This record gives sequence, C-alpha cells and structure tokens, in this order.
Amino acid sequence: MKITLRKKKLTTGKYSLYIEYYKGSSQNDQGKTEHARQFEYLKEYLIMDPQTPQDRKANEEVQTKAEQILAIRRAEYAQGKYGIKDRSKNKLQFLTYYDKLKEERYETKGNYDNWDAAQKHIENYCKKRKITFEDIDEEFVLGFKKYLAVNARTKSSTPLSQNTRFTYYNKFKACLRKAFEEGYTSKNYATTVKGFAQGETSREYLTHEELQAMAKAECKHPILKSAFLFSCLTGLRWSDINKLTWSEVREAGDETQLVFKQKKTAGQEYQFISPQARNLMGKRKQEKDRVFQGLKYGAHFNAEILRWCMRAGITKHITFHSARHTHAVLLLENGADIYTVSKVLGHREIRTTQVYAKIVDKKKKEAAYLIPELGINHEF
Repeated sequence: MKITLRKKKLTTGKYSLYIEYYKGSSQNDQGKTEHARQFEYLKEYLIMDPQTPQDRKANEEVQTKAEQILAIRRAEYAQGKYGIKDRSKNKLQFLTYYDKLKEERYETKGNYDNWDAAQKHIENYCKKRKITFEDIDEEFVLGFKKYLAVNARTKSSTPLSQNTRFTYYNKFKACLRKAFEEGYTSKNYATTVKGFAQGETSREYLTHEELQAMAKAECKHPILKSAFLFSCLTGLRWSDINKLTWSEVREAGDETQLVFKQKKTAGQEYQFISPQARNLMGKRKQEKDRVFQGLKYGAHFNAEILRWCMRAGITKHITFHSARHTHAVLLLENGADIYTVSKVLGHREIRTTQVYAKIVDKKKKEAAYLIPELGINHEF
C-alpha cells in the first residue's frame, strides 16, 4: 500500500491536506481498471498564496505537522504488515487513556458524568501509582472490582449502591475493551472478570389521588409547584424543564407542542402537551426567556418538596424526579402502550421503560385483593 500526503484546492483560498491510502488496482467485469483508494482528511489547511511572514510561518507549521502525521501512518502500516509490536503503547498511563475516552463522550452529558464519576474511583484505586498498560493484568482488574464492592464510598461516606457499582465497573471495562481493540493490551481484560449484576431500582411515584392532593396543598415556592406538576403531566426531566425557553414552545390554536433537545441524551424531541400542562406555564413571554424562571436545584428546594408532600398527607420520599415516574405510571394505568410511553419519556431502549409496566402489573395484582371477603358458603 502506498501512503501519500496530498492537498485539495478549496474555494476559500486554502489547500486542505489529506492522506491518500492507495491499495492498488484491479479490473472489473467490463475490463475497466478500478483503483482502490481511501482518504483521511487531516483538517489542516495551507494558505494558497501567503503574503506575510506570519502566513508563511503558519504554512510551515501546518506542513510539518501533516508530514509528522504521515510518518506515523506509514509506521503504523509497517508495524501491522511485518508484525512489529508498538512498544510505545504499553508505556502509556491507563488513566491518561481513560481520560481521553471520557472527553470523547463530552457531548452526551449523562454518559460523560458517569465516566467522570467512575474515574474518581479509578484514581483512588490506583492512588499515586502510575499504572501503565504494561502493568495491567487480571489481578489489577479483579482488584478494582473488589475495591468498588468493599472500599469505595460516596461523598457522604456510604458504600456504593449495587447499580452504581454496576455502572462504574462497566465504564472501567469499556476502557479496557477499547484499549484491546486499539492494541494497547494483548488480551481483552474486560472479559476476564465477571462484572456486577444490575439491581432493580425502586421508583417512587404518586397515584392520581396523591397528585390531586399535591395540587391542592400549599407549596412555599409557586414556581417549584408549577414545574413539579408540569413534570407529572409531561414526563420532562428537571434539567429539560429548567432550560425550557418560549422559543421551544410551539402553539397553534388549542394545541401546544414542545420542540427541544434533551439535555441528558442530546436527542431532539417533539412532544404535545395537554391544556392543563400549558396552563401551568403561565403567560407567554419573550422567545429567549425561560418558561419557569427562578427554578432552582438544591437541598432547600428538595426539602420543600418533602414538606409540601407532608401538607398533602403523603409520607412517601418524593423527589423532583418522582414526577417523571408518576407521569409514566399514570400513562400506563390509563391505557397508553409501552412503546408510546417509551417515546414520550425519550428512552432510547424500551427495556428502560418496562420497569414502569412492572409497577402497573403489581398494582393490578394488589387490586385483586381489595374486595372484602363475602363469606360465601362453598358447599353448594
């Protein structure tokens, strides 16, 4: 294979630099010669007609960088072709590589946050040792699993929950798997030690009667009450409600639709809402204004939700996120199918939604025993 640095003329007055991988030629069924080429665009650009010393220096730096990349690509090809092991890879520190993979996930905030949280425990496990891929073996992997199970603690000094261990260990394994794929380890250590089982989470929610009681009860912060009830009626997360602006609220006649991008998944959502949910939003303001102005997240507002529940006669441990669970259960109880509920909640996988179906099935089972004993004589 021939690996060459090339440039392409752009209408912007610059050359775009790219690497061409030429894999030879062959003849098709019609006898025509076909060339096998692949291209890697470097996103590096040369000024076509440099006029100043600064332009010429910039071109020189870009050209040097591109030629260095070319040399690396040729070396990588030679290593693969002749079976030469890249000894520099196993000298790389594991945490440096993990941090690189974490930053690649910055666009998906929920996933990034999990990688970031797991990293803190990996750093604590490694302590001040500079672990390289050369040091990684099955004992190292097993040691991290044991650390999560026995030694790891939350910020409040409590042991990690089963699902938190499951999540953090999976990020650790994902890093090991990618390292094996990219040649940093000679063995896929992600498969050598069995992970944690995922526990079934308990999702607190409000019944329709409890939600009515909450609507009637006093809440110290009206904006909190409106936003919480809005979440119960729409299923939106706190993060999406907090950032919702009037530009994302489309109104046509009696219909209202929200068009927004989920903060957690970055997925584009189109969701119709009921008139009573629209009423909770209040009077329309400027397009750039937030719908729920003054909404805050913190211990004070969380405590107020619990006090609000107490005023409504509810003793459940309700958080703002419980409103989202409430919406899902109410939809299923009132006849919505699991697929529709999954789409309303913005779940990527329907199995995430199925936990709510289990809750509804449990309530149906409980309902079967609600009718008191009739004292029927069975001897007839």
